[in-house]
Amino acid sequence: MLHPIFSTVLRHPELIAEHASNYAALVRLETAEASKGLIARLIAGVLAAVSATLALGLTGTAVMLGVLQGNFHWVLVAVPGISAVIALIAGYVAARPVAFHGFDELRSQVDADVHALRAAGESRAS
Repeated sequence: MLHPIFSTVLRHPELIAEHASNYAALVRLETAEASKGLIARLIAGVLAAVSATLALGLTGTAVMLGVLQGNFHWVLVAVPGISAVIALIAGYVAARPVAFHGFDELRSQVDADVHALRAAGESRAS
């Protein structure tokens, strides 16, 4: 006596192929959705690092220019300050905690399929 899945595979292989195709589409969809957040955080992290490096370089240049000129000008604070603010904002975006719900739909679909297979096996055994 065969499990119902084997008899279905033997009688209707196109159903199994369609089911596998739907799983592949679901994996592609879930992967694209999960990668969006990861890519955004990666870009924010790179922007934070570049802006922080730029702010450090501009701060050093501003200090040298201030000492060389012998006077203070607001631009010497504003230009590196803008880079520092951009670095802080991008760093916050990159480091903020995000609830990752990736592949929840796929997990629930696999659970539903396993439950259906168990139910079919139990009804067949009874």
